[in-house]
Amino acid sequence: MTTTQPDEPVPEPSLELSEPRAFPAHRWGFGAFLLVEAVLLASAAFVSVLLGPVPAGQPTPVRDVLIGTMAPTMLAALVAVLITVWRGNGPVLDLRLSWNWAEVRVGLKFGALGLVVTVLGAYVWTHAVGEDNSTSAIGALVENQPMSVTAAVIMFLYLWLLGPVCEEVIYRGLLWGAVERLHWGKEKYGRLAAFLLSTAVFAASHLEPLRTTLLIVIALPIGLARLYTGRLLGAVVAHQVNNFLPALAMLLPTLGVTTL
Repeated sequence: MTTTQPDEPVPEPSLELSEPRAFPAHRWGFGAFLLVEAVLLASAAFVSVLLGPVPAGQPTPVRDVLIGTMAPTMLAALVAVLITVWRGNGPVLDLRLSWNWAEVRVGLKFGALGLVVTVLGAYVWTHAVGEDNSTSAIGALVENQPMSVTAAVIMFLYLWLLGPVCEEVIYRGLLWGAVERLHWGKEKYGRLAAFLLSTAVFAASHLEPLRTTLLIVIALPIGLARLYTGRLLGAVVAHQVNNFLPALAMLLPTLGVTTL
């Protein structure tokens, strides 16, 4: 009589650098990333022209803030996913994007680290450049902006949840995969190069030169989550955790809660 052995537990990602797995090769590279960046910039310019100029002395309409903030990044991320379907094996394999609770927990750890780093970095940076120059581009748009509760909640959910997914697909997904596709002496060097380049490009892509240094600091724990797990979900979760407080700070005034 034979006895069945219990299923072996599935190993969980840890805070040690994961061993690279063998994934099917894809046929897209830096050209795909440059195309997605072009879509991002062109769609942002198109939306700006489509919405038209804001009359002098008047705040930007809430509709324009929502569309101008959300549409370009969402469209660019969609193009990135379509490229993986057309020229690769789909987003699950090519972008290393799939659901796993263990990776969520790793992302939460790096996200918590990111919050600490961000708060300290923002404190130092604000004192270096001055309070008047410390507001982000999105923050400047919504500052003193009369928004309905519905619009504020939409913006909050985008900044907290959806925006990080889109940005991670582009930078720690498509760009990361393009760098890893190059031939390096050792696999770990390719991953390290992908980490460094994606962090720098992510910061620069926000087109806020004064905040680039701070954005690099903010991006480091997010990139580390991608580096250590070898997959994208941890970076997405870390990014969402990091964005929660800034998104909440934009929502609370609309709800009548003052922030310090």
